[in-house]
Amino acid sequence: MDIFTTENGAVRGFRAADDVVAVLGIPYAAPPFGPNRFREPRPAAAWTGVRDGTLFGPVSPQSAELPGAPAWSPGDEDILTVNVWTPAPTPAPAPASTPVPARGGGRRLPVLVWIHGGAYTFGSSAQPDFDGTVLARAGLVVVTLNYRLGFEGFGHVPAGGATAYPDNRGLLDQVAALRWVRDNIAAFGGDPGNVTVAGQSSGAASAACLMVMDRARGLFHRAVLHSPASPCYTPETAAATTREIAAEAGCPATPEGLASMKPEALVDASDRVVDRYRRDPDAGSRHYDPTLYAPVLDGDVLPTDPLTGMTDGLTTDVDVLVCHTTEEYRLLDAVGSSAKITTEAQLARFARDFDLPDDLVAGCRTAMPDAPVLDVYLALYGDLLFGEYGNRLAERHAGAGGRAFLSRFDRRRTGPNGAVHAWHCADIPFAFGTLDDERLAFLIGGAPTAQDRELAARMVRAWADFAATGDPGWPAVGDDDPLRAHVWRTEESDSGDLPTIPRALWSEVPLPLLHP
Repeated sequence: MDIFTTENGAVRGFRAADDVVAVLGIPYAAPPFGPNRFREPRPAAAWTGVRDGTLFGPVSPQSAELPGAPAWSPGDEDILTVNVWTPAPTPAPAPASTPVPARGGGRRLPVLVWIHGGAYTFGSSAQPDFDGTVLARAGLVVVTLNYRLGFEGFGHVPAGGATAYPDNRGLLDQVAALRWVRDNIAAFGGDPGNVTVAGQSSGAASAACLMVMDRARGLFHRAVLHSPASPCYTPETAAATTREIAAEAGCPATPEGLASMKPEALVDASDRVVDRYRRDPDAGSRHYDPTLYAPVLDGDVLPTDPLTGMTDGLTTDVDVLVCHTTEEYRLLDAVGSSAKITTEAQLARFARDFDLPDDLVAGCRTAMPDAPVLDVYLALYGDLLFGEYGNRLAERHAGAGGRAFLSRFDRRRTGPNGAVHAWHCADIPFAFGTLDDERLAFLIGGAPTAQDRELAARMVRAWADFAATGDPGWPAVGDDDPLRAHVWRTEESDSGDLPTIPRALWSEVPLPLLHP
């Protein structure tokens, strides 16, 4: 077995493959409950002896039960943990009693730190998509992490007397994990001076927030943003959400009242509020796919929203790789989290609820003349929250003098069971090289083909090269061609471009950077 020495103690990993060692469930901060609840993350306690690192740590409080991943159980508290995959040493492993201070014969490897998505409400680092074995085999030290979700991580807690409870506790957890990487990753063969933060959906949006946060400055050097989700919340919206959650939970919207409720009570209250929004077509923009929690523009932890920060040149020291899928919202429709919009009247109301101009919807109809209303709605919603936002992040970053690379995942085809969509999350098993895991068949549309595996190899190589050198293998976004994007497809992919909304229609449309 392989033993590594961290600042807090020794931990034993296992061979995830002959050439890769995995070490799971390493605490990077203290359990955020009891006196630590609703506070900034506190240092993890040291331990004696050798800690077992063969199992993932508990996940953050949530009601979701995802395929292949552990569910949260009330009482699970040691949730702030990281997992590491590192190439195994070429010689025979050291005896089990011998700590291993460094890997790779002294040559430090680039580090990729993964932040999972899940609408800031669900998910974990233990999902089978995020196994780091293949990326480690490609020459990276891979770190994945759990962080506080839902109310525990992103709910607003009013100030109580002399005690301040920070907003964005989930982001602060991510900063604490990056500090752990800075202080400990060399023991696993990683280079703390060459760290890439990567994420998908709310994980990508979190990474974009980290780029504009003073607390995260210097802790990473590149960012991979797959399907970053757009809006942050205003303090007023966050406070209003807290009042809704407290009322549903049956407690005062005060620090004492909220702290008196067990985590599972706030999870249950949040689920009931979400269900109410789903059933209420008069609920405005939250009706369509209710997301109660998001980073809060509090002026302290998060001083500005990512798009504004990139436009203002606050992030030019970080190279950025942005990717989105061409059918983002198809997944949300397939799993039933998005409202079914099937009539022209419902589509018009959707546009009004998001303050979209009439000519945008009319232009969509011209560009997609034969498409059902549902398809137009899904294309609009996908661009609004993911595609157009990601495009603008890359362009604004490049326009301010930073290096940005843009790509699109467009692996679509007609399979034996119908259409295989390039939808939200479908790209991640390819980028991690985990597409052969049967638990991911739904995400990628069935069993992978030989061409799928070849596509995955190319995507893994692009991530590894970008993390190592800042160059994924295609030209950066530039003034000569601001829309340049690399397209991920296979020869089996449906030929021709998918009917989509021309970007020109979005050019004058302000995106909802902040929920009101």
